Amino acid sequence: MSGVPEIDALAVVLLVLAGLTAGWVDAVVGGGGLIQLPALLLVPGISPVQALATNKVGSIMGTSTSAITYYRRVGPDLRTAAPMALAAFAAAVGGAAVASRIPAALFTPVILVVCIAVAVWTLARPKIGRKTDLRWEGHRHVGAALVVGLVIGAYDGVLGPGTGSFLVIALVGVLGYAFLPASAIAKIVNFATNLGALVFFVPNGAVIWSLGLIVGGANLVGAYIGARMAVARGSAFVRVIFVVVVSALVVRLGWQTAGQYWS
Repeated sequence: MSGVPEIDALAVVLLVLAGLTAGWVDAVVGGGGLIQLPALLLVPGISPVQALATNKVGSIMGTSTSAITYYRRVGPDLRTAAPMALAAFAAAVGGAAVASRIPAALFTPVILVVCIAVAVWTLARPKIGRKTDLRWEGHRHVGAALVVGLVIGAYDGVLGPGTGSFLVIALVGVLGYAFLPASAIAKIVNFATNLGALVFFVPNGAVIWSLGLIVGGANLVGAYIGARMAVARGSAFVRVIFVVVVSALVVRLGWQTAGQYWS
């Protein structure tokens, strides 16, 4: 790993703003990594793996705060959250282990297509996610939760941005939760994926702690505000923010994919 990069006061301010905004977005519907990770990548001298690892420090501070807030105010279904979080934790450790070996270019086009389909599907079905209507019960429900946790946990370990949104997508579209309880469960699972990635990154010295604590402190504040707003305004509010964040993800990934073919 390269050394710790030096940053000036302006960069600190920008990282704080990025962390604050990312924490709010993550707490409401996920996708804060779309803001926080690119901000870290702009730090001179930072490597992609360092940025990814440091982003996890900031994110886990925010997801722990929002997870606690949701747990107290919404009471997420732990029958779903617990097995999904355990599977996601294990998959995230494995994903982080190969993060530096798998180029993002392999994932970007596939994720772009999925996001476009999800955005169209959500807009075409305005009643989706208004209330919880679980697709399965018992072992089939737990099995579906485990599969979702494994797939998205592995993605979070390898790349990360959009993980919270993908969790909400799966919880609403696959398992049948309303948007608010889906977001509450997603925070618990996202905490587990961040922790899993850090289990690999920290011993390998990839984290830049000074930057991680800067964005993490701001992320924590944003997460607290965002979680309280989501709980107060309900599933309809979460759905609107979800569509906005997924649309932003489509634009970012589309630009990234086009750049790969134009360069």
